[in-house]
Amino acid sequence: MPTPNASEIVVTTIQNRSKKLADSVTANTALLLKLKEKGKIRPFSGGSSIFEEIEFAENSTFGWYSGYETLNVSPSEVITNAEFSMKQCVVAVSISGTEQLQNAGPEQMIDLLEARIANAEKTMINNISVGCYSDGTGSGGKQIGGLQLLIADSPSSGTVGGINRATSTNAFWRNVSYDSTTDGGAAATSSNIQGYMNNVWVQLVRGTDRPDLIVADNNYYKLYLNSLQAIQRITSDKMAQAGFTSLKFMDADVVLDGGYGGDAPTNHMYFVNTDYLSFRPHKDRNMVPIGGKRESVNQDAMVKLIGWAGNLTLRCAFLQGVLKD
Repeated sequence: MPTPNASEIVVTTIQNRSKKLADSVTANTALLLKLKEKGKIRPFSGGSSIFEEIEFAENSTFGWYSGYETLNVSPSEVITNAEFSMKQCVVAVSISGTEQLQNAGPEQMIDLLEARIANAEKTMINNISVGCYSDGTGSGGKQIGGLQLLIADSPSSGTVGGINRATSTNAFWRNVSYDSTTDGGAAATSSNIQGYMNNVWVQLVRGTDRPDLIVADNNYYKLYLNSLQAIQRITSDKMAQAGFTSLKFMDADVVLDGGYGGDAPTNHMYFVNTDYLSFRPHKDRNMVPIGGKRESVNQDAMVKLIGWAGNLTLRCAFLQGVLKD
């Protein structure tokens, strides 16, 4: 029986599974799952950067008047842009010539490649999930910018989306940050964490705008869990059905996105208004095979690449918050 074409098997398999892989990435973190539910997985089509429009001020021409009083019709600057770099990642699936000969039957070849592709998919899912909580400095700044960047511990410093948060005129681009030890006077415990959560929450409500997702690490999730009497524990059926351990605070899901090897930073609880966050994959590079057939010039081996490009973006910072020690 002739040896099957490994390259064609890899490409076909990856193409068939690319949509499933993209769905698996969004289902792997509570943050991305919520963004998907809200329609905030927004592919972009090109360019070296991803732009998000920001309303940073009210229209200055508003005013009460009477009779023939002169009206203010001067232009009002109310919108600016945040610019996020496109980040890229890749994982390789390889097979040597020896392995192709040893797995000469079609079923054997497919079994071998399926296992390696599945492993590559898990690798990409896990690393993008890590990126969703990062500050964007990993791999020399090539990593996507996650919650530690967009909802920062120190929101009055650094640059996000090309906007310098240290500049006083850019105060609109700063999130709420509440430190339990300095702002609250004591480290978070099961007896005071609800009070600290209230202090963060009230700063993030604007009319009907309010956080709809609270993401906690192991420590803070346990403190909140222990603060509740058994009869008061209200869980989110939707998040539970999606595989996440969750509770409720106000009307927001409180989700454990820690656990074994969790990615949420220690002693952190993020209050996220997902209306203003988006996961922005490139429409042509969303967990798909990239490039042609790659065969080493000095090795008996073949490699195929699975690639992704995009970033996590923000449109409104002052309605996002973090509680931390």
